[in-house]
Amino acid sequence: NYNMLKIQFASMFIGVNMTFFPQHFLGLAGMPRRYSDYPDVYSMWNSISSIGSLISTVEIIFFIMILWESVSLNKKTLFSYQTSSSLEWIQKTPP
Repeated sequence: NYNMLKIQFASMFIGVNMTFFPQHFLGLAGMPRRYSDYPDVYSMWNSISSIGSLISTVEIIFFIMILWESVSLNKKTLFSYQTSSSLEWIQKTPP
């Protein structure tokens, strides 16, 4: 489904950017990497990053559901874009 794929792409784009841009800002603010405990100053950006990671995870599951639907339904093609009368087939290839 083309519309569901567009929704999934936009949501995944937002989720990935919400995950990694706050990490960039945290690095600029001086937060060290690979620490299990950090000062409370960084908690807002880490919360935003965690929400973005959750959105990305949900969208991966949504993408797998879209793939499963496309494989299991086996819809028939209503119109083929690659017909023998299209311009690509009329031309001599390669020139």
